[in-house]
Amino acid sequence: MKVTKDMIIMDVLKMNMDTAKFFLEIGMHCLGCPSASGETLEQACMVHGADVDKLVNDINNFLETQN
Repeated sequence: MKVTKDMIIMDVLKMNMDTAKFFLEIGMHCLGCPSASGETLEQACMVHGADVDKLVNDINNFLETQN
């Protein structure tokens, strides 16, 4: 399954908890907070001033190496 920018953060983490490092690298340190259960990657990146396309690509590239 591919990650998309409209996915909820927690859904991505449930796919593979090792993806947390990508969120932490861009300043999303509160992965257990309620926002992580309701915010999309795109929404979170807007709040944190991060490039959602880069995040999605980095996570998808990582997930490809895990299978």
